[in-house]
Amino acid sequence: MVCPYSMGVWGGVQSQVLGLGRSLRAKGVDVQVLAPCDGLPPETWVTPLGNSMPYAQNGSLAPVAPDPAAQLRALGAVWDERFDILHLHEPLAPGPTLTTIVVKPVPLIGTFHASGDIAVYRYLRPLLRRLTTRLDTKVAVSAEAAGMAQRHLGGEYEILFNGIEVDRFAAAPSQLTRQPTVLFLARHEPRKGLAVLLEASRLLPADVVIWVGGTGPQTAELKREHADNPRLHWLGELTENEKASRMASADVFCAPSLGGESFGVVLLEGMAAGTPVVASDLEAYRVTARDGRDASLFATGHAESLAKTLATALANGVEVEQKVESGRERAESFAMSSLADAYLARYQRLLV
Repeated sequence: MVCPYSMGVWGGVQSQVLGLGRSLRAKGVDVQVLAPCDGLPPETWVTPLGNSMPYAQNGSLAPVAPDPAAQLRALGAVWDERFDILHLHEPLAPGPTLTTIVVKPVPLIGTFHASGDIAVYRYLRPLLRRLTTRLDTKVAVSAEAAGMAQRHLGGEYEILFNGIEVDRFAAAPSQLTRQPTVLFLARHEPRKGLAVLLEASRLLPADVVIWVGGTGPQTAELKREHADNPRLHWLGELTENEKASRMASADVFCAPSLGGESFGVVLLEGMAAGTPVVASDLEAYRVTARDGRDASLFATGHAESLAKTLATALANGVEVEQKVESGRERAESFAMSSLADAYLARYQRLLV
């Protein structure tokens, strides 16, 4: 598998690549991951291609490695290892996936994760359309991601929803907390809606604590704006194990994103941990979490609506408990092991 984003930086695509790699390896598939990596690789089977640099994309800063040295390392690994198949995540992102699709030494499968507005898709549409035809199998992680790819790149896309390693979250150690806690865990950038949650926190009872995980371009600014709010606990970057433990320990997990989401993996992780989930009423989130059954959705971008929804979830009534149980079942249906089986079937088709 080839990932354009640094494995040393937390992100949804990186988590999917590592989780899928672990599940495939457990099934006996010899998976290697080629990717940029700022710092030590997270697994022994990850081949680091060098450090990354920030690249503005879809309202975020993606940690990519478009430099020549990274491309030469990627090509060297491809030729040396003689892989049977190359699975490219975000095939057209600048860096090793794009380089690999140009060279195409073996059959290629591409997974498209992004939705929203990606400027390069508009500006370089004719070139990117030609490159997309080099993929032998095209997959999208949601209807939103497939729709964007079809509009800009053409072709047909199979939809395979993202998966989660259910056991990692279901078995995560839980820490007892003395006060009601709400967990936020995402990059601190406008589209993730952290500012909305911090505004809503002032409308919650005084004993409610907000755990703020992650960092990003908004961190310093938001810390200054809310320096007088003692209920905010800034956790910084978390390891995968710390993330799972915080998920299991929180009274509510909150995903207040404003848009640009193709799927709600993080919602499924909260459900798997047995934590009530409150999220924005986004189309991508409605696919993942059925409002009123698995999670509680609020009016996107509205702090008052968020505060009211959080207060109800924190009350932990019968309806909330029912949602938690339904959420556990929902998370099981997106198990990473099942996604690995689906990809394995497609790998085998390419080798016939």
